[in-house]
Amino acid sequence: MIDQQVSLRGGAACLPVRPRTGRYLVLAAVFVCAACGLVYELELVALASYLIGDSVTQASVVLSVMVFAMGVGSLLAKRLRSRAAVGFGLIEGALALVGGSSALVLYASFAWIGESRYALVGFSLTIGILIGAEIPLLMTLIQRVDRQDAGGAVADLFAADYVGALVGGLAFPFLLLPMLGQLTGALFTGAVNAAAGGALVLWVFRRDLGPRSRWLLIVFNVAVIAVLAVATALVDDFERAARRAVYGDGVRVAVQTEVQEVVLTGSGRSSLDLYLDGRLRVSARDEYRYHEALVHPAMNGPHARVLILGGGDGLAAREVLRYPDVRDVTVVELDRGVTRLARTDPALSELNGHAFRDPRLTAVTADAFNWLRAAHGSYDVVISDLPDPGISTSTKLYSAEFYGLVAQALAPGGRVVVHGGPSVSRPRTFWTVEASMRAAGLRTCPYRIGGRLADSAAGPDRATHRAQRAHGWGFVLAGPGKAPELGLARQAPELRSMTEPGLVDAGRRTERDRLPGLEPSTLVHPRYWEDR
Repeated sequence: MIDQQVSLRGGAACLPVRPRTGRYLVLAAVFVCAACGLVYELELVALASYLIGDSVTQASVVLSVMVFAMGVGSLLAKRLRSRAAVGFGLIEGALALVGGSSALVLYASFAWIGESRYALVGFSLTIGILIGAEIPLLMTLIQRVDRQDAGGAVADLFAADYVGALVGGLAFPFLLLPMLGQLTGALFTGAVNAAAGGALVLWVFRRDLGPRSRWLLIVFNVAVIAVLAVATALVDDFERAARRAVYGDGVRVAVQTEVQEVVLTGSGRSSLDLYLDGRLRVSARDEYRYHEALVHPAMNGPHARVLILGGGDGLAAREVLRYPDVRDVTVVELDRGVTRLARTDPALSELNGHAFRDPRLTAVTADAFNWLRAAHGSYDVVISDLPDPGISTSTKLYSAEFYGLVAQALAPGGRVVVHGGPSVSRPRTFWTVEASMRAAGLRTCPYRIGGRLADSAAGPDRATHRAQRAHGWGFVLAGPGKAPELGLARQAPELRSMTEPGLVDAGRRTERDRLPGLEPSTLVHPRYWEDR
């Protein structure tokens, strides 16, 4: 009876390691499991932002659901404390399987079903419950290894948990994502998770397991790791099949750059489509309509020096370089992978007229906001060819502060033109862009042009494509002194999409639809979600 009481108080008599060693092993497992848990969370946020859009909303959904579910998991784990070792082993195996396969299943649900929101919530809830069940069981196990006061045990557990979360949070963007990609990175993380949890229980706490429990854990963990390994071996085939389901059969180039996923479809110049993070940015069948409307109204005036913000595909630069009196064109593009394709891909370089070979053009890889802050001289024309303002990652490039920097970069009499999204289907977004430009001291002249000709349903962002086809693109032309007049330069080349009378009429029709009284978007108060 005395020996039994000593064993229960000390907790180390039935373990194959010394108490201090066992304690460190438990904390090491906490560290690894916390790192894996945060990787699962970041995988869900990143992939949901790509598939659904609006990273702020997707991050809020994932985080809030997971935190709620962690509380539920902690309560449910109370029932497993009497069998903490086997419970923890099974939970880690389940977490490895669910978390490791989450990105793959989320992408599959979007590719073949067309909807991933329900899968996102389901995975957030399940992963949160499993993560929440870890700490109560680990608290029991660490007390089993080395009996100490509850406050000290909690402090040790949470210290290891938080440090592990830090490592996982840094490993995801700087190691896993660039080296393995989203799908393989999640599968690899799951395998590490299963190995760490299984090793802790099957080694340190093996004497707490009966023969049936031991074999159950061995078979379960081996099966989980085998499933993840097979999925990893087949992930390339899966990605190709999923891309065909999303983009059609014409996928020719698909690369994950440091910034985004870039996909080129089509066999040649006339059928080329360019997708950035799933959003159709260029369709060879009608891109001239967008780029002519973006560039040529801004060229009505001095245009010796031109700055293009974004536009790494070279298509806006192609239109600018059609003016023989342009002396200098600077393209500031964040993603060097896009400019590389624009230079080297035969179809895309032919479409942009080999603009990057022109000696007048200089390409810079930089964030447009930070580049403007560094002050690089003055320009006669600034062309903002940036992602849609409704994409939360680009909202700073549609803020009043950003337009203030643009205004400083304009020479006297200079002009800036901005793509503000479809003015008919998303009027609050478009007129918020215009209000933000006015807040920076610019005088504006809005206009729009008819929509896409191509009827492509490929790519994740089908809703935006349909809006562009139905309602066209909206633009805002502006200047620092007075509003520029809509028109075309005398030396403007022949255009396929517009005439000067048609452009002036487009400006009048757009002005009639003005939404007055909108507040500007700023860095601390972005306002581009109101149309969603």
